[in-house]
Amino acid sequence: MKIGIIGAGNMGFTLAKLFIKARYQVAISNSRGPESLQEMVKQLGDNCIALKVNDAAAFGDVVLLTVPWRSPEALPDPQYLKDKIVIDAMNPYKENGELFELGESTSSEETAKRLPGSLIVKAFNTIHFKHLADAPQKELPLQERRAIFIAGDNTEAKAKVARLIEQIGFAGIDNGSLHDGGKLQEPNAELYNKEITCGEALTLEAKNRK
Repeated sequence: MKIGIIGAGNMGFTLAKLFIKARYQVAISNSRGPESLQEMVKQLGDNCIALKVNDAAAFGDVVLLTVPWRSPEALPDPQYLKDKIVIDAMNPYKENGELFELGESTSSEETAKRLPGSLIVKAFNTIHFKHLADAPQKELPLQERRAIFIAGDNTEAKAKVARLIEQIGFAGIDNGSLHDGGKLQEPNAELYNKEITCGEALTLEAKNRK
C-alpha cells in the first residue's frame, strides 16, 4: 500500500517515519514543492519520495491530511481523492490558537464538504506528534497499546485505518460517525489528548453504552 501525505510539518514527518518503518511506500508533499523537501526525504530513506500536493494525492492508496485546517487552499484537488480513504489529522485552529466556531458541525464534516467523493476518516488529531514518535509499542498486545481514536461514516474505511494504526504500534478505536465521534475528538473535547490504552478505551465505551 502507498500513502500520500499532504503536509510536511511535525505530524506529517512523524507519521511518514512510522509508516516507512512499517514498510509502506510514502510520498510527502507541501505547498512549497518537492524541492523544499529533499533533506527530509534523505532522512526518511529509500521508501519516501517528495511530490507536488496533487501528485502525492494521486500516488496514495490512502491519503493523510496534516496541513492547517484553516488553509483549505493547501488541500489537493478533490478529483485526486475520489473514492480514496482520506485520513484527516487536522484540527480547527485559527492562526492565533483560538478555535473556529463550527456550531453543530465538526471539522471533519467540513473537510468532507471540501473533498466530495472521498472517504474521510478522522484520526491522529487527538495525539501530539511527540507522543506518536515516542509511544509505538508493536511488541505489546493490542489491549495494552495506546489508543488512537477513529471517526468516520464508512465502516470499511475505518477498519483499514485501524489496521494501519496497528501496524505502526498503536491500537485503533472506532469512535463512531464523523458527527458524533468527531465531536468527541475535537480540541477540548472528551477524547482530545487523552492518554489511554486500547483496553481502557473499550471499557469506557462499554460503560458509556449502558
